[in-house]
Amino acid sequence: MKRDLMTLELDLGDERPAPIPAPVALLIERGALFVVNHSGGKDSQAMYLLLRQHVPADQLAIVHADLGAVEWAGAYEHILATTAGEPIHVCRARRTLLEMIEERGMFPSPQQRQCTSDLKRGPIERTIREITRARKEAGHPAWGLIVNCMGMRAEESANRARLATFKLHAGNSKAGREWYDWLPIHAWSEADVFAAIAAAGQKPHVIYALGMRRFSCVFCIYATDEDLKTAATLATTRPELVNDPGIYRKYAGLERSTGQVMMMPKNGVRRSLEQITGVAA
Repeated sequence: MKRDLMTLELDLGDERPAPIPAPVALLIERGALFVVNHSGGKDSQAMYLLLRQHVPADQLAIVHADLGAVEWAGAYEHILATTAGEPIHVCRARRTLLEMIEERGMFPSPQQRQCTSDLKRGPIERTIREITRARKEAGHPAWGLIVNCMGMRAEESANRARLATFKLHAGNSKAGREWYDWLPIHAWSEADVFAAIAAAGQKPHVIYALGMRRFSCVFCIYATDEDLKTAATLATTRPELVNDPGIYRKYAGLERSTGQVMMMPKNGVRRSLEQITGVAA
């Protein structure tokens, strides 16, 4: 049966529904492949649940950028447990975040976010190009039609609030590809995200119940002081929750060896991770 091209909605019971824009609905009709950028975090999980309700299973693929030692344990397993059997393509950067910091002698910053470009966006886009080549070789009629779906939300920051929610990616629309970037849950609140997960009878990754607000990297340049304290405590007392039980010690060691600190100054004060968290490395 043909879908309503004006809007499709995720039913959250009494919660606010999430509309699917008409141009996106048309791309579903055209047979586009919807690629779910999935970190294993709550936003990715909620975004996938929205897409699963409206995109045919054979038009969904999941891409996970494996960050290795610096991410929370069980990310891939959580994705596997909360998805419905769609292909999961795992990609990795050519070097790790810790290697990048050591080579450059500095940590990523809001102005120089190599962690995002080198460890996530670059490997994910390479993987999507590989998927399109495989679809072309298999003779898929819509092999080059791609909708790259990401879970950024406006509520998270002023920069994310300014992001276009749907656009043609001209740089990746070449060699027969027609590539769109879409932020399906850009207008959602954090409460909407957790409501969608609960409505599906699922739970988010365990670290949220343990006090973390962010997922992916255990220690993130955008983390709050409270998240950093929680992460340091969990990393040093609950080694099963991290991929590398020595990860906190390694970050603190890089601060000392590079003479830099991971976090931007707060009120003009430069602080090390140990000073922020109160946890000895």
